[in-house]
Amino acid sequence: NRGGRYYGPFASAGAVNGTLNSLQRVFLLRSCSDSVFAGRTRPCLLYQIKRCAAPCVGRIDRAGYDRLVADARAFLEGRSQDIQKKLAAQMQAASDALDFERAAALRDRLRALTQIQARQDINLTGLGDADVVAVSQKGGASCVQVFFIRNGLNWGNWASFPRHDRQEAPSAVLAAFLSQFYDNKPPPRHVLLSHDVGERALIAEALSLKAGHRVGLHVPKRGPKRHLVELAQRNAADALERRLAEGASQARLLAGVAGTFDLEAPPERIEVYDNSHISGANALGAMIVAGPDGFEKGAYRRFNIKSSELAPGDDYAMMREVMRRRFTRLIKVDGEN
Repeated sequence: NRGGRYYGPFASAGAVNGTLNSLQRVFLLRSCSDSVFAGRTRPCLLYQIKRCAAPCVGRIDRAGYDRLVADARAFLEGRSQDIQKKLAAQMQAASDALDFERAAALRDRLRALTQIQARQDINLTGLGDADVVAVSQKGGASCVQVFFIRNGLNWGNWASFPRHDRQEAPSAVLAAFLSQFYDNKPPPRHVLLSHDVGERALIAEALSLKAGHRVGLHVPKRGPKRHLVELAQRNAADALERRLAEGASQARLLAGVAGTFDLEAPPERIEVYDNSHISGANALGAMIVAGPDGFEKGAYRRFNIKSSELAPGDDYAMMREVMRRRFTRLIKVDGEN
């Protein structure tokens, strides 16, 4: 609804930042805000380190910058091979014209693109857009690993640790995961699974209706697609091993907390508070949360200090406001229950 072009999904904020970094390295696109762009009188550091073409001060004309943007779009749409050929041809032309500085710059961009392709290319002809969804189980726990393939390129992977009964079968875990995972995102045309799921045809029909195109759920038995599923499953197993090890360590830490403070049982939730300000202005309070599964980032909160009666820099008063707001709400919720 906001216009523009949208690309994704991305596995994480790190994957987004990695892609933006790649776009800067290869296509020299600006990353500054419009206000900063309009106020520049000389190139910034990104131009000096060859991460921007400096359109702000006319180091590249509008037509040339539009071509860079078009190339970046082609890259995001999976046509990186075309861009590679184009850069190679431009580099050769610059070399033939004895413009060795431009040839070297094009060589660096081509080298960066080649490195990105080596990480992304999965060499599955005709796969197009697909998600690879695999589950691994151990000790009554599960990890579901998702690989995002778009236009034949690997856009990253993401791990989930769904909660379920210890006896839950892998197929049931996958079926529940699929319905929740695609609740707020459009499914691709192909979803490769590590295990068959009950009512696969019904799930595929529901996903197709949501996506507006046919979505196929496949359980590859052999070949490159099966290899890709097995890779996702190994990643899931590794992630689950790390999760279980971290959980055991976390359990020991919480048991130690219970012993230190003479608690009847290890705490299920720990909240940590702090506040900050800049010379008394822009005061903020923050809360982080930890539990048996480690830090719970979804439960983190930030508090804008609202009281106008606080003396600038009064940390105790700021903390008192945060505590009052937080625990007043907690008491109300408990009272409602």
